[in-house]
Amino acid sequence: MHPAFLYVPGERLSQTELSAARIDGHVVDVGDAYIPADLVEGPDVRASTIAALVRPGTAACHQTAAWVHGAGDTPPVVHHVKRCVERRIRPVTSARVVFHDTLLPDSDVRTLGGVAVSSPARTMLDLATTLHRDPRVLPWMDLLAVACPDTPDAAMNALQELRRVPGSRMGSAALQRLAVRRR
Repeated sequence: MHPAFLYVPGERLSQTELSAARIDGHVVDVGDAYIPADLVEGPDVRASTIAALVRPGTAACHQTAAWVHGAGDTPPVVHHVKRCVERRIRPVTSARVVFHDTLLPDSDVRTLGGVAVSSPARTMLDLATTLHRDPRVLPWMDLLAVACPDTPDAAMNALQELRRVPGSRMGSAALQRLAVRRR
C-alpha cells in the first residue's frame, strides 16, 4: 500500500478533519488511521495502521498479528509485540502495547505494509499456548481460523514438535477442536 493512502491523525489532516471525512463517507477508520473508502482493507493496510506501535526490532504478534492477518473487524484494544532480533532491546513502554521478550525466529516473521508481523501459523501457536493464562484469546483463535483455515493444523504440528511448553495441553485441545470444525 502506498503511504499516500494512509491518513494518520495529526500528520496531514487533523483528527477533526478525518472524522468529518469519515462522516461524509470519504474515508474509513482502520486501526489507528484512516484509508480512502474505496481502498481494499488487506493485511498490508492493517499492518500499516499500527506501524507507530511496532518499533524496530519487534514484530506484531498474538492478537495484533491475528487482526493483521484478517481475524475480526476491529483491532485489539491492547497490541502485542515480540522481539525479532537476537540482541536484547529496550522496549518503549506504553499502556497500549504489551512487549513479549522472547525471540521470534526469522522464519516466522513476515513483512506486511513495512511492518514485521508473525506468520499466521506462528500467531495461532502463540495464541494457543497463551490460552491457559488468558482465555480471552479464544475468540481470536476462532477468527484467525476462519481467515486462515490452514493455521490450526500448522500450529498443531509445530506444537507437537516442541517440548515442555506451558499451556500445551489446553492449546492442543483448542487447536484440535478448530481443525475438526474447519474440515
